[in-house]
Amino acid sequence: MQHRSVWTVVENRPEFPRLSQDVEVDVAVVGGGIVGLTTALLARRAGAGSVAVLEAGRLGQGTTGHTTGKVTSQHGLVYAGLIDRYGQDLARVYADANQAGVELVAELAGEYGIDCDLTRAPAVAYTRDPAQRRTLEEEAAAAQRLRLPASLVETTDLPFGIEAAVRFDQQLHFHSGRYVAGLAEALSAAGGQVFEHTRVLEVEEERDGTVRVRTDDATVRASSVVVATLLPINMIGGYFARTRPFRSFGLAARLHGPAPQEMAISIDSPSRSTRPWPDRGPNGLIVVGGGHETGTGQDTQALWDDLEQWTRSTFDVDAVEYRWSGQDYTTADQVPYIGRSSMNDRILVATGFNKWGLSNGTAAAVILSDLLQGRDNPWLAMFDATRVGDAKAVGRLIKDNLKVGADMVGGHLGRLYPHHARHLDRGQGGVVEVDGDSVGAYRDERGGLHAVSLNCTHLGCRLAWNAAETSWDCPCHGSRYDTDGSVLNGPAVKPLPTVDLDDA
Repeated sequence: MQHRSVWTVVENRPEFPRLSQDVEVDVAVVGGGIVGLTTALLARRAGAGSVAVLEAGRLGQGTTGHTTGKVTSQHGLVYAGLIDRYGQDLARVYADANQAGVELVAELAGEYGIDCDLTRAPAVAYTRDPAQRRTLEEEAAAAQRLRLPASLVETTDLPFGIEAAVRFDQQLHFHSGRYVAGLAEALSAAGGQVFEHTRVLEVEEERDGTVRVRTDDATVRASSVVVATLLPINMIGGYFARTRPFRSFGLAARLHGPAPQEMAISIDSPSRSTRPWPDRGPNGLIVVGGGHETGTGQDTQALWDDLEQWTRSTFDVDAVEYRWSGQDYTTADQVPYIGRSSMNDRILVATGFNKWGLSNGTAAAVILSDLLQGRDNPWLAMFDATRVGDAKAVGRLIKDNLKVGADMVGGHLGRLYPHHARHLDRGQGGVVEVDGDSVGAYRDERGGLHAVSLNCTHLGCRLAWNAAETSWDCPCHGSRYDTDGSVLNGPAVKPLPTVDLDDA
């Protein structure tokens, strides 16, 4: 079994250079996932003079490359709640934006000839619990009022019976890595610049009205900047305090027989999400489920084991070939923040996609492209990134930030080794005591010892050891670090300081 996402496997992936000298552009986009690349391409098509995308690693290797690959406006049970909270008009904005996002993905893939296994399929949200039937009836009715392609059904092509399901027709699934690679090639052909292995360290407005983007090796000056990095880096807009980080787990399996061809997600707990995996023909299946808040010290290996056990007990599995995890951020009101940041009008953001970033993220690109052209978008009223939210949302934010405060003081250190790092076996990590201080240590498979500070470089929260993914994770705002201290996930941009340990 390979410990990587199937969407990170891209044949003939285009490669782009690292930014090594200062440049000036009209639009700089920070982040090379679906939001950043779609925004950059739309902006270039709309007439932006010069556009540059800056990606810290490889394009599409972040959250875009660790999703289910479902592109759908069917977001579990969301529409009845949106109508109750915001009224039908604003709920329809959310519905229209996401359905338009689905269709834009299909349009761009067709226009640029992107070979990404794009397939139309129904998306269903189902329950096996008779007590939940009424909830699904209300959701189907709400979605229909919002003019979505919704219906209530009592059967699916899953290998078990259900009580009821909300079905959306003509949705999409695709290979997200190949799609993003196609967007990058289209952007480059249209005159846009793309840079990989270029980590942005700072975004700051200058006195002359331009925005300075500082990277490891160079500076970019731009008229406008879009920060599309899952969560805005550093302190931009304070979004780290307005969202919560969650990790989810996935696997790709080859079955003995045909896999279900519908995309399905259960509303029952624990949630299970399935979709076809065309790379294995009719027998391929993607399964995603389980999850937890980042950095809570949960046994992530147990979550993978539970997901695989459910898959094997539900389907006739020949082999599980891949497994991976992904990270996303939720908002207190379940609606992403998209548009002008609370810092200024020249810095735009898109974050908090609540695990539905392929449709929401594509819709975000439309909004951001309009703002870059000086036009307000009709969807902006729903997604406004400067909004405070209603009383319920504010209450949730207060509760979340009280928890963050507790984590900043105490933290989840994981298992403590009170004696010495020499007690760590190969492939094992944890917290060791060094001269009365706690240090994060990991012994690699070759026996080498790696030790780092346990204070997150974002705001100083104490990190937790993630044994299944061999990473140090922050419970406050979701930053993650490799065993050598390098940044895996922001909002942190600086690596952890390393510590020299006596391994005698």
